[in-house]
Amino acid sequence: MEFLVRTENLLPPDTPDDTREQLRKAERERAVELRQAGILKRLWRVPGRNATIGLYEAEDPAALHDALTSLPLWKWMDVSVEALATHPQEQKR
Repeated sequence: MEFLVRTENLLPPDTPDDTREQLRKAERERAVELRQAGILKRLWRVPGRNATIGLYEAEDPAALHDALTSLPLWKWMDVSVEALATHPQEQKR
């Protein structure tokens, strides 16, 4: 299944810089692992916000949930997920 995942980082502004950098580094490393596993397909930044839009592929919603909750910044994220279904015009004939 494919999912469109919108995230916004809500890390408190008073988070120490060294903690913030450690979390960002760990987040990047985990994203690379999810890409290598074929779960994270595409990732876009949202200009002007600390937000992303990602295309994920997972066996089911539970597997997607597991992938998202494995992100180091998970507990500071506002997340919305939309399951995607192939449009009939996109199906191969």
